[in-house]
Amino acid sequence: MANSGFTTEILHSDRRMGCEHGAVYQPLHPSAEYAFADARELAAVFQGKAGFSYARQGTPTTAALEKKVTHMEQGIGSVSFATGMAALTAIFFTLLKAGDHLISSKYIFGNTNSLFGTLQGLGVEVTLVDATDVEQVKAALQPNTVMVFTETIANPGTQIADLSAIGQWCAEKQLLYVVDNTLSTPWLAPAKAFGAGLAMNSLSKYIAGHGNALGGMVTDTGLFDWSNYANIAEVYRKGDAKNWGLTQIKKKGLRDMGGTLNSDAAHRIATGAETLSLRMAKACSNALQLAQFLAAHPKVTAVHYPGLSTHPQHERAAALFNGYFGALMGVELAPNIDIFEFLNKLRVLVLSTHLGDTRSLTLPVAHTIYYEMGAERRALMGISDNLLRISVGIEDYADLEADFAQALSE
Repeated sequence: MANSGFTTEILHSDRRMGCEHGAVYQPLHPSAEYAFADARELAAVFQGKAGFSYARQGTPTTAALEKKVTHMEQGIGSVSFATGMAALTAIFFTLLKAGDHLISSKYIFGNTNSLFGTLQGLGVEVTLVDATDVEQVKAALQPNTVMVFTETIANPGTQIADLSAIGQWCAEKQLLYVVDNTLSTPWLAPAKAFGAGLAMNSLSKYIAGHGNALGGMVTDTGLFDWSNYANIAEVYRKGDAKNWGLTQIKKKGLRDMGGTLNSDAAHRIATGAETLSLRMAKACSNALQLAQFLAAHPKVTAVHYPGLSTHPQHERAAALFNGYFGALMGVELAPNIDIFEFLNKLRVLVLSTHLGDTRSLTLPVAHTIYYEMGAERRALMGISDNLLRISVGIEDYADLEADFAQALSE
């Protein structure tokens, strides 16, 4: 299977690993505990041998999903979590300590921004920069900088960080480069292609794809040298250094913090992942057509979508993501339009938070997911009061265009 394509590998990975009775899916393992016939074997698992002891640290079902995502990201290993935010929290809380400095894109998900506030309260310095320009990232370097973080496509402004240039610089400076690959997904491009040491995916979004499960994943791409990372505890500095980072993330993030993905959700995510490439191709196609339609509409003042030639990082996105531009966009309505009245006229789009669903979803950004951030910070991020976030799904395109046309007609 080494030369198999993206979708072929996902479809056949469970049965290739071996499933009972010829099943093509890894079975659901709901057991919280795992029994051993030999007490020495039980002790060996606790001391680092591969195996399962207690479901808080994973199950055969979550392990099967981890192998799928590791393949997607072209990595060396993955650890699953209950949500994407649990995965991010595990990265930051297990690999940073008081006195460290983190450089991050300022164009980040609202909850990640809130998490950074918690980190700062615990003594971690955080500097937010415009990561679309690698020079601004470089200018933020301090003697205590240990990590750089960015998202591939920002939510909801769709800014594209200078991903590859940042990766090259981090490699030169031996900084841990963490990339949130949720919005582009590893199908558009694995985070390893940008030089990331760690990739994070919120599995709840496009990888699961159907709005029926929460999950997060941290994948080690194999590019970062953990032997030079001072924050790895002595107890985890055993064996091959390439495993040290994930071992610490798993032990502290799952065993100590308990942010564990349950087997039922893992099974649904693994099933949804089989059609990731098909869903993303359709959603990206729909998004490009819808962005072009809305950009030409007189009642729309701006459309933020990397597929438009007017987008500041259009050419970068085309080069990075193999000709696709994602399925998320920000749409600013004319100031005289009541954003709530407009949204209430929509009949096909679902008024809901979340993204990456098969269904198209939308919400008023400033009044919901970025409300807590405050007007000043929203202005810094370019979030206007009439900005919609649209997560485009896989509906028939004509129905999406017709829905917007009728809602904008009055």
